[in-house]
Amino acid sequence: MAYSDAQRGEFILEVFDGAFGELLAADPAAFRVKFRKMAASAFAFYRGTACLFYADQERAAGSRPFLDERTARVWIHGDLHAENFGTYMDARGRLVFNVNDFDEAYVGPFTWDVQRLAASLALIGYTKALSDERISGLVRAYAAAYHERIHALATGAKADEVPPFTLDTARGPLLQALHQARLHTRVSLLDSMTEIEDYERRFRRGGGAIPLDGPTREKALAAFDAYLATLPDTDRINRDAYRVKDVIGRRGIGIGSAGLPSYNFLVEGHSDALENDVVIYMKQGQTPAVSRHITDPAIRGYFQHEGHRTVISQRALQAAADPWLGWSELTTGNGSRGQLVAEVSPYAVDLDWSDIDDPADMESVVADLGRATATMHAAADVAESGHDLVPFSTEQAIDAVIGDDAKGFGDHLVDFAHDYGARARADHQIFVDLFRNGRIAGLD
Repeated sequence: MAYSDAQRGEFILEVFDGAFGELLAADPAAFRVKFRKMAASAFAFYRGTACLFYADQERAAGSRPFLDERTARVWIHGDLHAENFGTYMDARGRLVFNVNDFDEAYVGPFTWDVQRLAASLALIGYTKALSDERISGLVRAYAAAYHERIHALATGAKADEVPPFTLDTARGPLLQALHQARLHTRVSLLDSMTEIEDYERRFRRGGGAIPLDGPTREKALAAFDAYLATLPDTDRINRDAYRVKDVIGRRGIGIGSAGLPSYNFLVEGHSDALENDVVIYMKQGQTPAVSRHITDPAIRGYFQHEGHRTVISQRALQAAADPWLGWSELTTGNGSRGQLVAEVSPYAVDLDWSDIDDPADMESVVADLGRATATMHAAADVAESGHDLVPFSTEQAIDAVIGDDAKGFGDHLVDFAHDYGARARADHQIFVDLFRNGRIAGLD
């Protein structure tokens, strides 16, 4: 069904109100920043509108290729696009390149992840003035690599036969990101956020740091104490390592975190040495966009709150996740809210597409992203991740539905990428006009 720009604009406003209304009302200034960033490009708009993407998938419900009762109910990233990949230090001390940012993770159709990624490739390709044929080639490279890796894992490939992207195995821009991350240090991160007074480290004030009054500080510290009980026993270090030296408030203004209150804790770390201090963040968990379109009560009832959901999801999808990763609840004037807690890592470097312009280089990168996506989906097996929400082998289920139709799988993603890429470019212009003409309620 075709919609006029006016009708589409009303639908966008309706979706935005449902997804952002509460947070926007609490902090309209943060959303003005968020929306101005989204106005910069069609890709930035796409990054900030997972809510619109899933609303469209629900409206398009009908034929659901490659989905059955199992593959429609696997752990998914929820906001998979070409810029949600980067580096992190895993629990074993290895620098790894893989999918990152699990705030939107949930249980749903695996095709929603790969379709969202495919459309993002179409948007990047368009920005770089690639022909439709070239864009199709990128999407096919992604689809083929995804299927190849899923099939290898489903048929019993050993871990050393499908190693993660590390300093030893990555190549091209992925290896460059890992090299850049390796040059980062915890000392440089601490120096950018803290200062030393009377032989002790404290957070710098200003620059987005919000001093806390006494009652708020006590509530934040109580939530931090509760968080410690959620860390896996295998990750525990000596109790002194968790001693809090300082705490400040912050408020998110990024594309994905607008309006979300958060706190930074400065803790002792593994020793008394000042360079081993660790910065931990605690932020309010957000309702994932995909959850509004998944009605299974068993899924909804599995999680205590959104902080718990984010952590359980990340542990399911990311092998050897951050050992500081946990959850808590924070009581404020608006009631108790679930919190995500993790380290502010100096080793996080996102994949930078700005200098990836050669089509051959782009094809190599997107093939690696396909392999990374497959590895992420396959990581969420019951025996490995400690959950029982998805009680079957994800890789075997996905491999079975693709079967011998690898070409059909690629064709499906290519068609979706072109169609939804065009939709996102048109929506971006509609959004800019809505925003600049004061049509988004609550921003004035």
